[in-house]
Amino acid sequence: MCTEFGDICRAVWNTALDQRRQYVDRYTRGRQGPFCGYHLQAGQLAEAKAEETWLKAAPSHVLQQTLQDLDRACHQKGTFNVRWRAKYRWRPSFRFPAGNLIVVEKLNRKWSRAKLPKLGWVRLRSSRPLGGTIRSATVSRKGGHWFISFLVEDGLFTPEHHPGTPVGVDRGVAVAATLSTGAFHDRPFATPGEKSRYLRLQRKLARQKKGSANRAKMVKAMGRITTRAVDRRTDFCGRLTRTLTIRHNVVVLEGLRTTDMTTSAKGTLEAPGKKVRQKSGLNRAILDKGWHRLELALRNAARKTGTRVVLVDPAYTSQTCHRCKVVDAHSRKSQAEFACISCAHTDHADVNAAKNILYAAGHAVSVGPPLRDHGEACAVGAGDFGVTRSVKQEPAPSRGQAHRPALSLVGIPRL
Repeated sequence: MCTEFGDICRAVWNTALDQRRQYVDRYTRGRQGPFCGYHLQAGQLAEAKAEETWLKAAPSHVLQQTLQDLDRACHQKGTFNVRWRAKYRWRPSFRFPAGNLIVVEKLNRKWSRAKLPKLGWVRLRSSRPLGGTIRSATVSRKGGHWFISFLVEDGLFTPEHHPGTPVGVDRGVAVAATLSTGAFHDRPFATPGEKSRYLRLQRKLARQKKGSANRAKMVKAMGRITTRAVDRRTDFCGRLTRTLTIRHNVVVLEGLRTTDMTTSAKGTLEAPGKKVRQKSGLNRAILDKGWHRLELALRNAARKTGTRVVLVDPAYTSQTCHRCKVVDAHSRKSQAEFACISCAHTDHADVNAAKNILYAAGHAVSVGPPLRDHGEACAVGAGDFGVTRSVKQEPAPSRGQAHRPALSLVGIPRL
């Protein structure tokens, strides 16, 4: 039934998006007509349910919530920038917005059950107590399993005062996050065995016939590997942001546009791109570290502690000396070594960049000892990719010549 609900929501999304695009196309050509918004489409949905029996299988408020999500996406991104929901490239999900129709009962320490409209009683494993009044419930599929998340009203408010200190965070490819205090936070999200197995499955997938059962098995096997990596990345971001928001009242990040930074360099037939392989490797490294996921998790955790998240201009933060403020690309000797050619100041390159990020927000940089956390130390990578792509993509040193800083390396404990 959940799969059926997801397919119906996908059909409603695609149909409503096609109507909106047709309306925008007619409007640009000067043809007048009724505005194609949520209220018009909600009325048409009610008429379609009276004629099409397959639409009646899903609850009405679930389909209306799909139209509201589409309306919000079109206002934020633009109608022609909203993507279609393809059958094999979309993770099924739908939301029950009526919290008064949802009942949750606890069975024992690990298991509970929830009563959802038209689904009835659904047994689920409780990951944490609800701790509030249920407002809505979202059912989604991930890695071959179904999950349900509850939106609750806990009655808590964001604190107005935070006794912590400001900190700058430099997001990188070799190390996921480097703090201005000198702490390094990183962990591997996929083991070498999982990477090699994923490559083997990719080769098998290329030999499978589209639409066959064997191809579906390969896709599921690949999905299980990527799901584990995503879960580790989510856990890492949650642990790190929890630590940052508890200790610091202001967290300064670079205003990075990850979508633009990970655009392919293939170009067109008339103007083919250069260094396409190097750029694709850099794109994979950026996406693997989860820069955008870290920012989202930080904003979510900051609501509970009152921490302010500040974005600054990322230009030349990696090439500027924190002590004398001289900008020179030659001061960045390697991915991990920074030696100013003006004042001879030396520091770890990522720590120097984090201090510049904090200084750009108008905060003084702490000169105290670096923070020390419990957990396994992480190793600094050999270097970033992309030699001359941007100010965030510095050259990598030769193999075996990566600078090992004399600072404390802090890592998130492995699972």
